[in-house]
Amino acid sequence: MEKTIRLTVNGEEKTLKIGVQQTLLEVLREDLGLTGTKKGCNQGECGACTVLLDGKPVSSCLLLAVKADGKTVLTIEGLAQAGELHPMQQAFNEKGAIQCGFCSPGMILVAKSLLERNPNPSTQEIKEAIAGNICRCTGYLQIIEAIRSFVS
Repeated sequence: MEKTIRLTVNGEEKTLKIGVQQTLLEVLREDLGLTGTKKGCNQGECGACTVLLDGKPVSSCLLLAVKADGKTVLTIEGLAQAGELHPMQQAFNEKGAIQCGFCSPGMILVAKSLLERNPNPSTQEIKEAIAGNICRCTGYLQIIEAIRSFVS
């Protein structure tokens, strides 16, 4: 069974005919070619598939795309503007918070969302915000440092 949905993805309105069982992750990667959103555990545990839905982090592997109808989706591809990295992406690069890069898209989007809600989070609040995103490379110290670089 198929359904037509409308999404605003990275600032562009999209009308898509999708299978009602497709996840948002599948639609982003397979139908729209936005492969920055990663498929990790496919159980909502690792955070690799995190996108912002109406500004809030969600596990796109768990969300049926039909539930996103009429909503706004921001993926990692939507952060960079006019060929320039978003400041959070730049901070992750500068602080060595990107190693293999698999967790980076979800981690960066979670950090962006956190700082929009709370521009001055404590280290503990940063740790709590990124707790749903697994990184096997950095030990999290560089990630926390990158996010803290935005805190005054």
